[in-house]
Amino acid sequence: MTTSSTVSPALRLPTFDDVKAARERISGMAHVTPVLTSRTADAMAGANLFLKAENLQRGGAFKFRGAYNSIAALEPTVRRNGVVAFSSGNHAQALAYAAKLFGVSAAIIMPQDTPAMKVAATRGYGAEVVFYDRYTEDREAISRRIATERGATLIPPYDHADVIAGQGTAALELIEEIGEIDYLVVPLGGGGLLAGSALSAKALAPQCKIIGVEPEAGDDGRQSLRKGEIVRIPVPKSIADGALTTSVGHHNFPIMKRDVDDIVTASDAQLIDTMRFFAQRMKIIVEPTGCLAAAAVLHGTVACQGKRVGIVLSGGNVDLKTFNSLLDAR
Repeated sequence: MTTSSTVSPALRLPTFDDVKAARERISGMAHVTPVLTSRTADAMAGANLFLKAENLQRGGAFKFRGAYNSIAALEPTVRRNGVVAFSSGNHAQALAYAAKLFGVSAAIIMPQDTPAMKVAATRGYGAEVVFYDRYTEDREAISRRIATERGATLIPPYDHADVIAGQGTAALELIEEIGEIDYLVVPLGGGGLLAGSALSAKALAPQCKIIGVEPEAGDDGRQSLRKGEIVRIPVPKSIADGALTTSVGHHNFPIMKRDVDDIVTASDAQLIDTMRFFAQRMKIIVEPTGCLAAAAVLHGTVACQGKRVGIVLSGGNVDLKTFNSLLDAR
């Protein structure tokens, strides 16, 4: 385990004004996803749950919000040179899709073990895929090299002000639709969604408690919040492939440190139970990473009895073979 400083003086941290500007940029392009409810889920948690269904977003995940906002925020002359990203899947698809909508090139650096469906979708949007070994190679170094060689703009999956602002629009929509909430529970990988959600929640529901949920096998965010500085861990192994980060971002952590009340974890077994619940009872497909927040609530890790709880279902990109094999697991 290693630690690093929390923020560089050169960083431009996003604000709620940036989230509102992002909403204007993505309006008409990103879906205003539905907020789902379930009496069965309410009974299980002993609370009133409001599920923001980003599994129904364009590209199958919340990532489209930040990707589109980031490209839209570029100067047109810069945008024409294309974009580069590194991602295990959802940011890859989102950036590839957004780049296609803008008519610019995209190169995506992806782990060799990325689910085949996510690779196919990324290529289907017209992006070039460059593979790397997540256990032996540095994806950020590869991405920087390719961006420099091509004169393209590197847009990382979470450690970027415009990405954070775009992701914050999901919580903005949620709170505007349902009103005051007592808790907002959000999946945590690199921290873009959690940081952006915190910006919206603190502005619109300042008394709300904000909880991040990451895989049990990779609790770098929880360690970081408790230590007060970014903690880096070895690459974790979990079915939550969209949250297998080794540390949170330098743009994300100062916001998390200031605004997030707690970070907890969910086990792979809990994620499978939650996927099964959504499929059987609510008739929706949510990928393992997308189940993180809901799993923590439905399994009692987040004690929210009698409260109004907003939950972000962050994505639904899981191939059917994997989905079926996980649900068949006992």
